[in-house]
Amino acid sequence: MRLVDTATGVARPLLPLDPGRVTIYVCGATVHGPPHLGHLRSAITFDLLRRWLEHRGLEVLLVRNVTDIDDTILAKAVEAGRPWWEWAATHERAFTAAYEAVGCRPPSAEPRATGHITEAVELVQRLVHRGQAYVGPTGDDGGRDVYFAVASWPEYGRLSGTRTDHALSDVELARAKHDPRDFALWKAAKPGEPSWPSPWGPGRPSWHVECSAMSTRYLGPAFDVHGGGRDLVFPHHENEMAQSRAAGDGFAASWMHHGWVTVDGAKMSKSAGNAVSAADALMRVRPIELRAYLLAAHYRSTIDYSEAALAEAAAGYRRVEAMLGRLRARSGPIEVGDVPASFAAALDDDLATPAAMAVLHTTVRDGNAALERGDLRGALEMAGAVRAMASVLGIDPTRADHGETDAAGRALEGLVAELLDERSRARKSGDFARADRIRERLGRVGVDVEDTSHGPRWAVGRGGRTTPPATPEDNP
Repeated sequence: MRLVDTATGVARPLLPLDPGRVTIYVCGATVHGPPHLGHLRSAITFDLLRRWLEHRGLEVLLVRNVTDIDDTILAKAVEAGRPWWEWAATHERAFTAAYEAVGCRPPSAEPRATGHITEAVELVQRLVHRGQAYVGPTGDDGGRDVYFAVASWPEYGRLSGTRTDHALSDVELARAKHDPRDFALWKAAKPGEPSWPSPWGPGRPSWHVECSAMSTRYLGPAFDVHGGGRDLVFPHHENEMAQSRAAGDGFAASWMHHGWVTVDGAKMSKSAGNAVSAADALMRVRPIELRAYLLAAHYRSTIDYSEAALAEAAAGYRRVEAMLGRLRARSGPIEVGDVPASFAAALDDDLATPAAMAVLHTTVRDGNAALERGDLRGALEMAGAVRAMASVLGIDPTRADHGETDAAGRALEGLVAELLDERSRARKSGDFARADRIRERLGRVGVDVEDTSHGPRWAVGRGGRTTPPATPEDNP
């Protein structure tokens, strides 16, 4: 498998440092508000990477952190009149629920920044002892800031390509810095803010140090892949790489960054006021359909959100669902087969999901064609391949984690099937008034029925559960 390494800009073979096991660290959410589509895209991207590597027979350790303390969290908590830790915990739960809704499996570990202050302090101490960092003057409250000395690390800027002579610095902090390019590793406490003890007085680590401390705590001093959004390349990841390697750690062997979700060309963000929340998107389509939408574009490309594109992706997913459902009605459960070679080649080529999805939809079309000409064996073989591909992508409609085979779903399917069978008998006997009444009853509780050449097809409201038509043999 090859992945484009941000540091070099070229696709490189993914060669695990520990053969047979891939270690991945992903910068997770700063939980100062509810999740939006950009956050879901990040989680889905690395969930897919993990699924594909595991499908290839590799063990994967995926660590995704939670930043539960930063200036924005503190400011928003004060504005809302709530404790900062409660504000962060509330939104962390919202992120977890959204990730679960779109089929992302929990990471191997999900550390919080506030749980790893000790590791952060130790990292800063190592940098000070190596002469890569220095301690600022004592502040009014007796605490001192600690800064990374950018001039001591000639490789600074290698990841992002940023010219450090043009790097800007916060004016207030610059007064205490040796060089305006230097960045904070430890921040002295301000009045009223939470703080932790350190050799430099009470304070808290910087965002950059938190991630370096957490990644190496769980994955060791060197690991395979560091990931996150494109907006994190500079300064966050540039600073992480500099401080970690300056401290003597090999750190990330390669860097993987996904593109933004935009609205009318502008990056989606809470501060810009253009964020489409995960909750709003999930009111428009089912979670599994939203996942299909966010997978349709290559992870490094930008997705410019539109409701039309979301609806189109949902419709495409329902065609996959319908094909599998038709065959399930004819032959019972469908075994998972093998993924086609072209699908595997696409994902091996820097997770090229557009090409992989094209293989999926072509196989669905061919399976429908085989069923139409009466080639049940051929159709079942293709359905097995469709299930295999959909499972890797995390959009297999027959899996319980997408709500298609849970107890409530089975009960609903059973009740609707009985009513549709009753309706079919009424139509066969010529009692069309009774058949219409059954359809109206279903409609009143949100079940829409469409008559097709293969029998009735039903769905729960707009974007709801869809069950393919039974064949004439199954629905006499």
